[in-house]
Amino acid sequence: MESPVFTPVTIGPVTLRNRVIRSAAFENMAYGNSPSEDLYNYHVAVARGGVGMTTLAYASVNRSGLSFDGQLWMRKEIVPGLREITDAVHAEGAKCSIQLGHCGNMTHRATCGCMPVGASSGFNLYSPTFCRGLKISEIDELVEDFGRAVDLAREAGFDCVEIHAGHGYLISQFLSPYTNHRHDEYGGSLENRMRLMRRVIRCVLEHAGNDLGVIVKMNMHDGFRGGMQREECLEVARELERLGVHAIVLSAGFVSKAPMEVMRGAMPLRTLAHYMDARKFWWLKAFVRIAGRLVIPTVPYKEGYFLEDAKQFRAAVRLPLIYVGGLVSLQKMEEVLAAGFQGLQMARALVHDTDFVNKLRTGAVTCSGCGHSNYCIGRMYTLEMKCNRCVENLPQSLRKEVEKAEQRWK
Repeated sequence: MESPVFTPVTIGPVTLRNRVIRSAAFENMAYGNSPSEDLYNYHVAVARGGVGMTTLAYASVNRSGLSFDGQLWMRKEIVPGLREITDAVHAEGAKCSIQLGHCGNMTHRATCGCMPVGASSGFNLYSPTFCRGLKISEIDELVEDFGRAVDLAREAGFDCVEIHAGHGYLISQFLSPYTNHRHDEYGGSLENRMRLMRRVIRCVLEHAGNDLGVIVKMNMHDGFRGGMQREECLEVARELERLGVHAIVLSAGFVSKAPMEVMRGAMPLRTLAHYMDARKFWWLKAFVRIAGRLVIPTVPYKEGYFLEDAKQFRAAVRLPLIYVGGLVSLQKMEEVLAAGFQGLQMARALVHDTDFVNKLRTGAVTCSGCGHSNYCIGRMYTLEMKCNRCVENLPQSLRKEVEKAEQRWK
């Protein structure tokens, strides 16, 4: 009998040919905030490689939400380029989704065109930068920006939109007591802290209509004391179910406070510093080498590292849930589906090999060859996401870092 991994699944109005979804891990391939040949080639290759759906990552709904020069910014002029990608993905038999969000305070004026904004005013050490809290009028405009972004996604041919409400980005900054210190109707109680998320999701669902799937990525916990814990996150999941979203992606972690809770393993600090522009970030390169491990501590990796947490959410809500977090083998993927999850998201296995799903289906492999060194993540902050095995003439110091990490998590 065929593995349940390769059976169809329906998310709202959209049916996927199998359960595997390329997660919205940032590609850093949208040079000048627009679609590129690299972005096209990568997602078409993943579609050709057998996934049920591929997700273009982290498209900002407006300029103030941009973190990177290589990040998509949803505006009318990029629709034709996005349409080329969705048409080509559909031609390979896969569906195509786009993640929509806003980075909040995790950016710089030179990138986003203004003083960074967030739930509250303060200083973001991770960027590092000062930020200011959004005004009520700006929140109203932001909600409308999400609606316009959904309209553009439909025009560009996407099947689903994924709203990013986790990982310490803007919606998550409003949800978390760590970053939300407001004293108006958007701060204080969880009911108030969910207000922005609730308004965004209602707007998105209205614009999505009956033909676009609506998925939300959210945290099961922020990953540190003072952030959101499981009980509050369970209530967020129940609220999303009440609002009528079609599926939830369950993740965890906070990029500005607990980044490796999201990705697990160790941040490859040599790789991270190596690719930084020495002329612009000489001070940051030095800081990363000296104190990086204190700021970005290691969190142990194991396959399926979010599964036990995710099972508690599976017991609390009835809508479709999509599991993400360290899936590399067919055995673990089948275990996740047997636990009641409808979809499976992965990224690093598909950075390592875009044909991974086809190889699983034919029996050519039973497990990804990804070594969990996180080289692709360290590189991603400066260059396009790429596996170390696809890089020619990798410097010896970086090769040693990769080898050491792969031995550690083998």
